[in-house]
Amino acid sequence: MKIILSTRNPSKAEQIKVLFQSVSFVIITLTEAGIKGEAVEDGSTLEENALKKAWFAQKQSKGTAWTMADDTGLFIDALDGKPGIKAARWAGDTATTEEITRHTLKSLEGKDNRNATFETYVAVISPDGKEYVFSGKCPGKLLDAPRVPPQPKMPYSPIFVPDGSNLVWAEMTIDEENAISHRGKAFRQAREFLEKVI
Repeated sequence: MKIILSTRNPSKAEQIKVLFQSVSFVIITLTEAGIKGEAVEDGSTLEENALKKAWFAQKQSKGTAWTMADDTGLFIDALDGKPGIKAARWAGDTATTEEITRHTLKSLEGKDNRNATFETYVAVISPDGKEYVFSGKCPGKLLDAPRVPPQPKMPYSPIFVPDGSNLVWAEMTIDEENAISHRGKAFRQAREFLEKVI
């Protein structure tokens, strides 16, 4: 049994596949499934965008596969919750990982409050079109400057320190990050659900 993970982000795919190593089914990405294109993420919430991405893969598979997708936002206290659901695009649609990092730090210049919260929603869709949604949160703080280079396509990974840790995401192993991250919490719930129904 294969489950299509609706993403082309290599860092995200690697993290999620590690979480599903011990299950009886296999996680494959859009590329591995031979699916071209990507979903249009024009929803107004993380949940809506996760569902749009999961439905994109489900329709491309013509209802033959379980599909799964997530959407993640970063909510910065000092910026009234920005960038929120636009975390991947708030420096512009064509901005690089490093440009998003710089844009975030510039937006926080002069701000004493560095608190922020990551939030992830995971959508799972069955071959017959039933929807299931799971979520996870991780509070922490943003540094004044990158401590290490970012993970690929993860602009906040060199500057976000989750509560209870002294490391930024990019300094952690995948297992360390999955144990406490917003994405790890949400996908563990999805894994537990899928293990029961598949």
